[in-house]
Amino acid sequence: MSKAIGDLAVDTNGAIAYLQGHPQVVSWIEAADALFLPVICYGELRYGALHSMKASDNLAKLEAFVDLCALLDVTRGVTVRYAEVRQSLAQRGTPIPGADLWIAATCLEHGLAILSEDTHFDRVSGLMRFDWARSPT
Repeated sequence: MSKAIGDLAVDTNGAIAYLQGHPQVVSWIEAADALFLPVICYGELRYGALHSMKASDNLAKLEAFVDLCALLDVTRGVTVRYAEVRQSLAQRGTPIPGADLWIAATCLEHGLAILSEDTHFDRVSGLMRFDWARSPT
């Protein structure tokens, strides 16, 4: 296991990579002091599991993963961050997908890095991202 990386939020694709046993993702998740899952990601993951060929198996695996995490709700503070991030990105002409705006705002509000392969999160000032696609395993 690698050195502790602090508290970590997990994006939808990070959770999927973990559930598929990607070595670097498993290592980071095991090394995290605490894991957090934005409710937006939880919704995306449940939707994907429900529409898979093995819905009950995937839902069971998802729930086991979610049990490792603290769920992060959309709060008043998150909505303030959302508006600030969206405005900043719009002014620079560098928008990101709507769901990811909420995920980024949630991470910023809670001071969390995010585990994601989505490079558009790099456009969000102050958001640290762990990316297994760019990191040696």
